[in-house]
Amino acid sequence: MKPIYTDAGAALEGLVANDMTIAAGGFGLCGIPENLITALRDTGAKGLTLVSNNAGVDDFGLGLLLQTRQIKKMISSYVGENALFERQYLSGELELDLTPQGTLAEKLRAGGAGIPAFFTRTGYGTVLAENKPIQTFNGREYVLEESITADLAIVKAWKADKAGNLVFRFTANNFNAACAKAGRITVAEVEEVVEVGELDPHHIHVAGSYVDRILLGSSFEKPIEQRTLAGQMTMKGFSPAREWQAKRISREFKDGMYANLGIGMPTLVANYIPDDITVTLHAENGLLGVGPFPREGSEDPDLINAGKQTITWLPGSAFFDSSESFAMVRGGHIDLSVLGAMQVSCYGDLANWMIPGAMVKGPGGAMDLVSGVKKIVIMMDHCAKDGSSKLMEECTLPLTGKHVVDMVVTDLGVFEVDAETGLTLIELAPESNIELIREKTACPFRIADNLQT
Repeated sequence: MKPIYTDAGAALEGLVANDMTIAAGGFGLCGIPENLITALRDTGAKGLTLVSNNAGVDDFGLGLLLQTRQIKKMISSYVGENALFERQYLSGELELDLTPQGTLAEKLRAGGAGIPAFFTRTGYGTVLAENKPIQTFNGREYVLEESITADLAIVKAWKADKAGNLVFRFTANNFNAACAKAGRITVAEVEEVVEVGELDPHHIHVAGSYVDRILLGSSFEKPIEQRTLAGQMTMKGFSPAREWQAKRISREFKDGMYANLGIGMPTLVANYIPDDITVTLHAENGLLGVGPFPREGSEDPDLINAGKQTITWLPGSAFFDSSESFAMVRGGHIDLSVLGAMQVSCYGDLANWMIPGAMVKGPGGAMDLVSGVKKIVIMMDHCAKDGSSKLMEECTLPLTGKHVVDMVVTDLGVFEVDAETGLTLIELAPESNIELIREKTACPFRIADNLQT
């Protein structure tokens, strides 16, 4: 039987020291071990390296440890909505090892499985692959990534039995399973502890052999990072042009597709998927089968798709951890992804995660998506706020991927992309014309025959 605690400080007693590496489960604010994080802060330990998908928000989750300057280094995928995280990194106060989301999940999973390193297509051709060994398999280049193990893992589960077997709830699995397995010592914060034998063995997500201590937590806040209700799925700056883009992209969906929608503008496309086809949406935090957005009073914090909006699920859906989610992506089992962009080159290079010295959000899942999804569609404004074209001969910002974009839909028109021959304008947006597009585009493009005058 595992030691069971009701006090978070006692659950961590004797386990925390300065300069240690700690893996923390969660995705955004969903499934985070909030009581253990507070207790970790209260230890006063300094010089910590935290391995986590992101760092919560400024005043909750791991953001509390950033406030107290206890974290020396973050190994993360997404800075997200944490302004303090971004500010400390840009000022040089915080070390940051940015890692693609799927690679981070696999690093933890592999570390827990005793696999020291693995090759992945994700990140090839980007700054995140610099100085890493590259090897060619079947004519394609792959990046060598070393696995991660942690001195301590803190995770959040729904239920545990006294033998330490864990069950997660909905998308609160996310990074928790991988973190639990990567820890040399793992403490699981749970909402309920039951007797051995009460949990159906078929429903166990993490076996008790990975868990050393159990905290029966209390006073879970479970805040919702971004809350969206049915009929309110819009965004700041929504306009007829945005609506046209979303409707046009929805025509790329085919019956039976599995699809992923990126953060921001791409989420609008879900409003316009035709009623006569079935499209199954994929969420990186561990859900296949995203359903209608809930009405007031029906939302559940464990169904948050961090950084996107509150979601629900449909009959026939599947829940799983983040390493499984990205196995679907890298393995080519997702048909289409819609992503935003800062820049796209005429040969399909994509930049959408960083402006050096000014803004860093992290690669998130985009590097994985562009390396494994069958078709990549970009939804973006044609020009940046300063009026410069976002369609360029070469991207000047750090790349998300090389030769990965198949189609670009801007507020001025639709372009097909070929890695060898470049851009072809195939459709005009309302109120747009070819001369306007020529004026606003910083690279050459061909014009489809149907648009020739």
